[in-house]
Amino acid sequence: MPIPERITLPPTAMGSTTVTHRRWWPRLVLWTGLGCGAAALSALATFRESHALLINASPSLPYWAIWLNRSATPARGDLILFEPPASALLQRHFGKGPMIFGKRVAGVAGDRVTRKAATFFVNGRAVAVAKPFSRSGEPLLPGPTGTLPPGCYFVATENKDSFDSRYAAIGSICGARVLGVGTPVL
Repeated sequence: MPIPERITLPPTAMGSTTVTHRRWWPRLVLWTGLGCGAAALSALATFRESHALLINASPSLPYWAIWLNRSATPARGDLILFEPPASALLQRHFGKGPMIFGKRVAGVAGDRVTRKAATFFVNGRAVAVAKPFSRSGEPLLPGPTGTLPPGCYFVATENKDSFDSRYAAIGSICGARVLGVGTPVL
């Protein structure tokens, strides 16, 4: 049975009363939808601040799309994304614009990095071999050795031409340079 729009109640001591009955459910649906929409936008904004999809243009990693999680802490074996330190060598090879590098974490805080000839070791395990010259013939200085301090990482890839911690122009990646952990997508 349909609900009438107006209901007239019998007269009371207060006099004759007419109550306008409004349907409450359309308003409830509207306010619920608006509340859910606001919550979704807020969650999306928070997600956007801590995540990004990046495109890899370097041959040093086999992936071309990487999902960045800024809130994750890198661990050994993770793909770490970082901003390399400014250096004339990197500017000559990659330009002056902002750069994001992606490499594998080979060493974490407390690990011991050593070098014998051109081979770098982390805790006695060989992780990378340094070249004396870049692909364009510029001399490459070997990266730092010693115990990695808190918040620092030794990064490398299997690519022989990769600019990573085996070279002084990159060195150990520490603190604010770390953007987060990457997950290969494609």
